[in-house]
Amino acid sequence: MTSPSGSPSDGQPTSPTRRRFLEHLVALAIRPSSHKYYLRWAEDWITARGNRSADATTAFFDALGRSSHLGGRQPLRGTERFWAHHSVARRARRGAEPTPAQFRLAVDAVRILARDILALPWAAGFDWQGLADQAWPLGPDHRALDQEAIEECAQLPAPPPVPSGPPPETDDEIDRIVEALRRAIRMAGFASATERAYVHWNIRFTRFCLTVLKQTPRDAGPPAITPFLDSLELERNVAPATRKQALKAVVFLTRKVFGLEDFTFEHVIAPAHGGRPSPPAMTCDEIRLVISHLDGPWKLAALLIYGSGLRVIECLRLRVRDLDFAQGTITVRDGRGNTRRVIPMPGALAPTLLTFLAGAHESHLRDLAGGAGEVHMPESLLRGHPEAAREWPWQYVFASATLWVHPRTRRVARHHLHQDSMARQFRAAALKGGISKRVSPNLLRHRFAARLLESGADIGTIQDLMGHASLASTIIYLFGVQRPSDGAPAPIDCALPNP
Repeated sequence: MTSPSGSPSDGQPTSPTRRRFLEHLVALAIRPSSHKYYLRWAEDWITARGNRSADATTAFFDALGRSSHLGGRQPLRGTERFWAHHSVARRARRGAEPTPAQFRLAVDAVRILARDILALPWAAGFDWQGLADQAWPLGPDHRALDQEAIEECAQLPAPPPVPSGPPPETDDEIDRIVEALRRAIRMAGFASATERAYVHWNIRFTRFCLTVLKQTPRDAGPPAITPFLDSLELERNVAPATRKQALKAVVFLTRKVFGLEDFTFEHVIAPAHGGRPSPPAMTCDEIRLVISHLDGPWKLAALLIYGSGLRVIECLRLRVRDLDFAQGTITVRDGRGNTRRVIPMPGALAPTLLTFLAGAHESHLRDLAGGAGEVHMPESLLRGHPEAAREWPWQYVFASATLWVHPRTRRVARHHLHQDSMARQFRAAALKGGISKRVSPNLLRHRFAARLLESGADIGTIQDLMGHASLASTIIYLFGVQRPSDGAPAPIDCALPNP
């Protein structure tokens, strides 16, 4: 971080600052092998004049997030070659790829230098965690990817016949049943989460039949369901809701795969219904307090959820084309159950959304100028319109800070913010506000429905706005309006003597 003579060069910290920085890394128990990377990211930041202001730091990381595989060039080979070039511009020209983990390491390095060592005035209030969370990648099995409209049903072969007779090899039988089960589930149009749950329970059911009953699931038939459920309850001590889910999964296998349509629920012992605990309610004052401690896209996303009743994943997956400012509406596509609905846009948020989109549009133009600018899209749509991935209307409103390799298609493009990062930011804001109850961003959606009911809205209208397939779901979400009767004394008041 210093010139050979020991004097500052290019605005870099002096040698004592470098020594304090290294000592602080040791005090934080950061691995010694990572110290050189912390130093070099700090040098990049100083060279780019990021220490001048918070806006300069944000611009530095914006440029860093755009430097992944620019123009389709491949990353450098070898760790030393990768880290040999310090400036962000050089990394972009050479095609180096800062992964999301390296992006978060860079944020951590700059945070330590700016806040703990240099003690810059703006660094204490800068949202370092929020900046790092914007680069959180989606895993290969993330539920947001499973909800993408990727056509797979037509590509599946016909299910092989499930043989009867002596028990076959366990793994072979499981593979045959799972293949037939997946086809039946996808032809029925069930959600991806339902598919995962049904496959899980039927794998366990198949193993139970083969190892305990010494029969195939088809030969064991409906009488095998009761001992399987009993084993879950007695040996695994599962909750009643879990037992009910396992029952539904095995019944679907029996009816749709084995063809036993005359099978009814009377053949098994119905699971007990456990009481569903109501989630904690948040008052309007508590919501305002939490939102006041949020910053950047997290704050705008929270306001949008609170003002329109969106699910968290629905909010983060919004694209620019889904916001109609002229009509004052928001279109929610691929909602739960592959549904589509149109909801009113909160009028008070329209100016803030326009300002936010203007900044995002400038970032998108810089991406296009640098050879990037693509966004992840459903493959079925991308095949017909390959140019749409670079168009502004298809960009995510709440885009990630870094480019990202899609685990299925291997395309390098930008995705939306991670919903787990949103939950983490919301909980951190609640702790800053002194709220000790268990909270999540979904409580904003609950409060939206409760306010509608309090204002006299029709229950059917609330169901449509919330995107519920069943009215029972809407009633559960309206726990926030349940209040004790006004004027009725509490039992403890009756027990206490009058003063």
